[in-house]
Amino acid sequence: MLRVAVVGSGPSGVYTAQALLQQSRVPDVRVHVLDRLPTPYGLVRYGVAPDHEKIKSLQSSLRAVLEDDRITFVGHVEVGGPGGLSPARLKELYHAVVYCVGAAADRPLSVPGEDLPGSFSATEFVSWYSAHPDAAADGFALRAGSAVVVGVGNVAVDVARILARGADGLRSTDVPRAALDALGASRVREVHIVGRRGPSQARFTTKELRELGALPGARTVVDGADLALDPACAAPAGGPDMPPLPAVIRRNLEVLRGWSQNPPPAAHDGERRIRLRFFLRPVELLERGGQVAGVRFARTAPDGAGGVRDTGAYEDIEARLVLRAVGYRGTPLPGLPFDAARGTVPHLGGRVLRDGVTSPGEYVAGWIKRGPTGVIGSNRSCAKETVASLVEDAPLLVRRDVAADPLGALRASGLRPVEWDGWLSIERAEEELGRSLGRGRVKIPDWSGLLDAARGEGS
Repeated sequence: MLRVAVVGSGPSGVYTAQALLQQSRVPDVRVHVLDRLPTPYGLVRYGVAPDHEKIKSLQSSLRAVLEDDRITFVGHVEVGGPGGLSPARLKELYHAVVYCVGAAADRPLSVPGEDLPGSFSATEFVSWYSAHPDAAADGFALRAGSAVVVGVGNVAVDVARILARGADGLRSTDVPRAALDALGASRVREVHIVGRRGPSQARFTTKELRELGALPGARTVVDGADLALDPACAAPAGGPDMPPLPAVIRRNLEVLRGWSQNPPPAAHDGERRIRLRFFLRPVELLERGGQVAGVRFARTAPDGAGGVRDTGAYEDIEARLVLRAVGYRGTPLPGLPFDAARGTVPHLGGRVLRDGVTSPGEYVAGWIKRGPTGVIGSNRSCAKETVASLVEDAPLLVRRDVAADPLGALRASGLRPVEWDGWLSIERAEEELGRSLGRGRVKIPDWSGLLDAARGEGS
């Protein structure tokens, strides 16, 4: 029997487990899917916006994999870090270990004032309204009138949409009670989404972009001068010196043109307004009274080579809440090699490389393997490549002596894993919480609540 540990229960981890079961060269395989949290699904549970029910429904297909008899979910088990299982210990317990730990860190802006109160990563904000148990309980400046989101990708659109939607549009979702109450009391009426390059270089998907224009009680506007500055906006179908733009960018530009006004109108009383801004590079977060008071941007312009150059002009945007959404980055896992330049674990076809040599029994998949690129479905092919390498190595791997009962060994070391029945108990507790609040299922937002629910304790 081949015993495999998959570290991480998000899409890349579950797809890896699924690929192991679907391969035919090693018919007798058992997979333990380990996670630091007592809950499965990773970013599908804690990263997908609560009002994106269709994407969140992916949990059903992930669930079907994790309920296979050959797979065991092992939550509340940390790998690496103080008190966590080391990679060396995992190799003693399993023939092979696949690390699917994602890219948990946000890229910083690296500008003065970034650490001021009122400045957060978008991931911190997402974790808060998604009820991640590590999230800050409070602190977001929702009583400010204006917010700035730095970044022009789907994460930026998500956090801007949640700010502009308010509580009424989220009451039917699983947003935790405290976050819903705070959003209901929010005074944010203007949200700026700002990028340093032009609209043709933004990384929105058209569906996400259009959702901004469909928010009740909100108005989305684009400065026509920003569109005029982008050469691609004038010739989306291409020209003698310019190839045609990809279809998604052409569709995005059509949406942006529909919102374009110059100058953008003032917001009506009570109306929330989303302003999409381009060709602005953040250079400093401004301070007043010990808190963020705004962002100073350098005005940029196309440089003729696909990038931008500073024009020497500056613009300040007032805001007491600043969220950065400029990308993710992998972080080192103690005991595993790490490529600091790429933010990934070095590998060859998914096989972990130690000092340039493949390390038997150690593998990677997902963002920690390839960087934070692609969509959720991209993890399938990534996982299959890694599993193909593992299966090729299996005849040698199964010769090693490993623990006959890895779970028993974990418990003997003092750990208290949360298995699938514990997760089902959490689900039932969240459904009961929602009923008590007159809502659908509502997430439990804290460690103690989750662990009590997993063990059938508390109300």
